[in-house]
Amino acid sequence: MPLNERDRIEILMMIGVGDRMRTQQEVCRLFHEMHPDREPVSQSTVSRIERKYRELGHVRDAPRQGRPKINENVQQDVILSALENPHCTVRQVSRDLNIGKSSVSNIFKKVKYHPYRVRLIHELAEDDFDRRTEFCEYMMDHNNQNNGFIANILFSDEATFFLNGHVNRQNTRYWSQENPHWMQEYHTQHPQKVNVWAGILIMNLCVTLWTHCIMMCTPMSSGNFGQLNS
Repeated sequence: MPLNERDRIEILMMIGVGDRMRTQQEVCRLFHEMHPDREPVSQSTVSRIERKYRELGHVRDAPRQGRPKINENVQQDVILSALENPHCTVRQVSRDLNIGKSSVSNIFKKVKYHPYRVRLIHELAEDDFDRRTEFCEYMMDHNNQNNGFIANILFSDEATFFLNGHVNRQNTRYWSQENPHWMQEYHTQHPQKVNVWAGILIMNLCVTLWTHCIMMCTPMSSGNFGQLNS
């Protein structure tokens, strides 16, 4: 347990003055006898208190450096902001409450609030599971009959990029202590968007941008593939 100002003054009185001064060892033993339920003080602590009094004339704590601690009212305001708007950002809360972004982050961390990121998933119909199983069985049968069957398949995927930031997984967060499994339905037929389609056939990569109808096909060498991804 750290010593407060009253304890330090008591130790100074135990040290004494003039020809009645006690040694540091005697002061430690006397302090322990008067406070048996507390942790004993060391001789270095007694020496440090005595030296501080001789140099400064007091044994008070020096003013603490750094930023002051955030009071409970500010913490409650930050938590209330997240409860009222779970999609708020640290920058937004910092601007609204006029406190530092690091302070907002520390408060969220202290109360164990986590920014859950939105994840885009495809909606599955009731019969989609059986259709996927049938497709896997179909592929396995044909691959067993023809070893080159897989090499002649064009594997493709597509993605939709909204130009107005309709769904931005990097900026969309949900602050909560537990995963809320929050869902929001969006219509895919939005006028301001870019559809990107890409396919891989053997060792060729094909990319299509639907907005400008650009079609690119190139062999999948390490250099070309890295250039397309950059």
